[in-house]
Amino acid sequence: MRQADPKPYWNTNVARHPGILRAVPEGCGDTLDIGCGDGLLARKLTERAKRVTGIDNSPQMITRARELAADHPDLTFVEGDFLTADLPTAGYDFICSVSAIHHMNFEATLTRMRQMLRPGGTLMVVGLARETTPAEWAATIAAAPIVRITKVLRRAHSPEGMPATDPQMSYGQVRAAARLLLPGMRYRRHVLRRYSLTWEKPGR
Repeated sequence: MRQADPKPYWNTNVARHPGILRAVPEGCGDTLDIGCGDGLLARKLTERAKRVTGIDNSPQMITRARELAADHPDLTFVEGDFLTADLPTAGYDFICSVSAIHHMNFEATLTRMRQMLRPGGTLMVVGLARETTPAEWAATIAAAPIVRITKVLRRAHSPEGMPATDPQMSYGQVRAAARLLLPGMRYRRHVLRRYSLTWEKPGR
């Protein structure tokens, strides 16, 4: 089995990678990583799936991802917009995205993810949202010391040139919209300022 990067960087996105890897279906054939950045998660996914495709609209990130994946023949990177890219409908057993969906139209992106997933496949989205209610702010404030300490201890950093933008949707809006588009999806809010959506497509 191929080993992942021996000394990968860590940040609050990378912290969610173990949960994503655990969600990959047994015997997974094709996997799609949306907003793959420099390909760190995509390279890890090659340990769990036969074929992995990463897509990102940043030329700098895709160039770096291809350089780092030179010895991964089963890993392909696509530079482009996920919403318009030429990708196979119902072509993937597992689709994931980490902190990328807030860069795109949420409803349109989830709808296309759903279309791209094969019957019986699994979708997992990790995202960012903003606080709008007292309960959401209380959760963020309570977690703030843990987040700060963890970042310092793990020397958190991101690859140079990684695009960043602030989320526009609140946690409540994310949860409500996802429930409409992905009936039966599982929603979790995580300590390190992320939420996750997990959904299995009916039909197998």
